[in-house]
Amino acid sequence: QVQLVESGGGLVQAGDSLRLSCAASGRTFSIFTMAWFRQPPGKEREFVARIGSNTMYADSVKGRFTISRDNVKNTMYLQMNSLKPEDTAVYYCSAGETYRPNKYWGQGTQVTVSS
Repeated sequence: QVQLVESGGGLVQAGDSLRLSCAASGRTFSIFTMAWFRQPPGKEREFVARIGSNTMYADSVKGRFTISRDNVKNTMYLQMNSLKPEDTAVYYCSAGETYRPNKYWGQGTQVTVSS
């Protein structure tokens, strides 16, 4: 099993920056890929970014968000710059293997961007 804990969320103003962290513990050697998803109020969960053999981003965050991973600390990050009110959501991290990329989920961290 792998446990994921997100942190770093908060209330910021439009244009500000935040860095989210996702700390993994347990069988971390089994993790091949990690990702960030978000769920805006009243909407379904959506993909934000993924890191594995390469990185991928949703079009809505490309150029503003950067995903990274520290394998020594077993932690993934999401640097979020130029935040917009539409970035307001609960942000979740996921981790998994090649054929089950989202096998594990964290509990989420709230990001609120005021205009």
